[in-house]
Amino acid sequence: MARNASLSGFPEWLPAERLVEQHVLDTLRRTFELHGFSSVETRAVETVGQLLRKGEIDKEVYALSRLQDDDGNSASNAAKEDPNQLALHFDLTVPFARYVVENAGYLNFPFRRYQIQKVWRGERPQEGRAREFTQADIDVVADGELAFRYDVELALVIAEALSALPIPAFKLRINNRKLAEGFYRGIGLTDTAGVLRSIDKLEKIGADAVAKLLVTELGATEEQAAKALALASIRTEDTSFVAAVRALGVSDELMEEGLNELEQVIAAAVKSAPGSVVADLSIARGLDYYTGTVYETVLVGHEQLGSICSGGRYDALASKGNRKFPGVGLSIGVTRIVSRILSQEFATASRSVPTVVLVTLADEDSWSDAQDVAGALRARGISAEVAAKADKFGKQIKYADKRGIPYVWFTEADGAHQVKDIRSGEQVEADPAQWMPPSEDLNPQIVKA
Repeated sequence: MARNASLSGFPEWLPAERLVEQHVLDTLRRTFELHGFSSVETRAVETVGQLLRKGEIDKEVYALSRLQDDDGNSASNAAKEDPNQLALHFDLTVPFARYVVENAGYLNFPFRRYQIQKVWRGERPQEGRAREFTQADIDVVADGELAFRYDVELALVIAEALSALPIPAFKLRINNRKLAEGFYRGIGLTDTAGVLRSIDKLEKIGADAVAKLLVTELGATEEQAAKALALASIRTEDTSFVAAVRALGVSDELMEEGLNELEQVIAAAVKSAPGSVVADLSIARGLDYYTGTVYETVLVGHEQLGSICSGGRYDALASKGNRKFPGVGLSIGVTRIVSRILSQEFATASRSVPTVVLVTLADEDSWSDAQDVAGALRARGISAEVAAKADKFGKQIKYADKRGIPYVWFTEADGAHQVKDIRSGEQVEADPAQWMPPSEDLNPQIVKA
């Protein structure tokens, strides 16, 4: 991997590493487009009021301000007090909700979008947690009502997309907020959002600490706390979680609705991606805008990295008067995935440059003719560059080898051409209008470990 940057939390990949990242991005883009998702891009900034409408994450938001105002005075940075203060977006869901509302008259619903963009978050930098990182989101948004089948479909799309990446096995963990909230309500806990936030800390602080939070901060009895934790302990790779929930003896209409929805998602996802999907009733998702299905994904054996893909159903994030735009979406943490691919060498690039051929110079006067050769190669999709100066051929070959360029091109005084594979040493006659390298050399290849 690239050495530690002078400013932590802002990854800058070396060229070969960037090729791995581009492979990940291209794979995701191709999968999303095969499923009919259209690409959009939103601005990098939103108002603070817009960003903080749902969920208390203001500590992570980067405010954006000029160093001086129009009069040359130091600009105030009182972002939290001014809802119109600009700030960098911390995810792509909130900006997308705003985008839908503002462009509703021009969109066809249900609107299927994918968005691959950088976001900024005031994290404590460590592997998998950066302050500037790339996310790849897919969402389906409707005008009025969004069919539940999209909750199922998005799980299938994400399973397909992740399966195509050079990563280890993954677990797509799915829950439903209606199930959880109905259950908490059924055992007498009315602050269901507070319980969800506490349960969301389960993997970080453990069951005993969560139980203490429920008792001391939310007024739960020890029996209620035990019941909430019993629900969170249910994990199955099939629909048997339904019986496990009912065995806890809680009755609630909202819980039954969520139980039914989760059963549908799990049944379809397990059929499509057996072994990669699990009903995990501990998944809560900390953001308040989720209202139904919630998803989190981890790499098997690398759970300490955190979720590489998460999201869920949101019914009230976007609205315009009485008009509501419910949606369901998932976000892939591209930078988190790429950092682990690189650090564990799950995949590497076959070379660090796109160049296939270095066209050598016999003398300084041959530069123009060499450019013609390179142009003929480029016209047929072969990446080529011309040597900078007419050094001895051995030095030009050494330059190509150092750059990772597999072929060098020679033009004789009589106009004859030869190309040499510097890996094998094989040198053959070639015509710049017809020669083609083997398909595997035409572009850098991403090689799985």
